Amino acid sequence: MLNIENLTNLTINRTLLEKILKELLNHKPREIDIIICNNQTIQNYNREYRGKDSATDVLSFPIESDMITTFTDIPLGSIVISADFVWEKAKEFRHSNQDELSLLFIHGVLHLLGFDHEIDSGEMRRKEEETIKKFSLPRSLIVRTEEK
Repeated sequence: MLNIENLTNLTINRTLLEKILKELLNHKPREIDIIICNNQTIQNYNREYRGKDSATDVLSFPIESDMITTFTDIPLGSIVISADFVWEKAKEFRHSNQDELSLLFIHGVLHLLGFDHEIDSGEMRRKEEETIKKFSLPRSLIVRTEEK
């Protein structure tokens, strides 16, 4: 289940995000909170929780608990996405805002599930690519970052 707090005027296809979430969770129901905000708000989160005083595209905040694997009614965590980044990258890469939002959502959910592309051996990239292909989305966030 998705709890979406959209603090912007970005249009969101909730149905698509819920389908992506079900796929990533192997159809096991889990709750995730999503906040869609502007660059200033995500910069505040990034500074407060990661010590980085800059805006970013997506942040993930997993709920850390040993009981998460036992109880499915405990939320998986929260994802914060910058609508400013969505609009900018969608325009830059010539795809829809929803495609960009979906890419960031996939990336954020994978982090909530414990994947970490900064230290793994490509597992997160492979899972991201698999999900992107399933939903016919454009190039992944990790691939775009690696190409720069």
